[in-house]
Amino acid sequence: MGVRASRVVVATVACLTWLTGCETSTKLGDLIQSKPETTQGIAPVAEAEPATTGTVRSPPVGDLQPDAVPKGLLGNDPNDDLNLGKKHFRAANFGLAEKYFRRAVEQHPRDLESWVGLAASYDRLRRFDMADRAYDQATKIAGPTAELLNNWGYSYMLRGDYPRARQTLLQAQAQDPANPYVRNNLELLEASFRKGRAVQ
Repeated sequence: MGVRASRVVVATVACLTWLTGCETSTKLGDLIQSKPETTQGIAPVAEAEPATTGTVRSPPVGDLQPDAVPKGLLGNDPNDDLNLGKKHFRAANFGLAEKYFRRAVEQHPRDLESWVGLAASYDRLRRFDMADRAYDQATKIAGPTAELLNNWGYSYMLRGDYPRARQTLLQAQAQDPANPYVRNNLELLEASFRKGRAVQ
């Protein structure tokens, strides 16, 4: 594995410490990427390089979440299923993450972040059939956004399905040409294809 690929993999693992504390249940960015903390008068430190995979943020829906949960309810309790799923995902306990994300989608079937967390957990468990179902449900909620297509493209990379990964990532790039996560995943795809092995 090259130095750049190793750095990307390390950044990915570190950022899977990337289902981070979210503000609302419709932001998956905290599943995948920690937010920089600020202190009084000190600006947050910018990340040196965006990680692979992506963040999923659905557009705000007034004061209600898509499943009519009052804003701020799901995801604010550190012991709710969504936050427990993120906690276990960050700790690479993907079986437990899957359990809590699955419970979250059972209780809140229109919660985008829970579906994407469930899909990512299935990816890490190599249950790609179930990951596809979860990505499909997330797409029914938010549409085929660049962020979702990026995550699904990364899923195809994990399976070694380079043609589908490329097609899906190019669709994501067409929707958001400046997206650094899509760009990084396309670079990772190219490197993986050259080496002839799936992303780990």
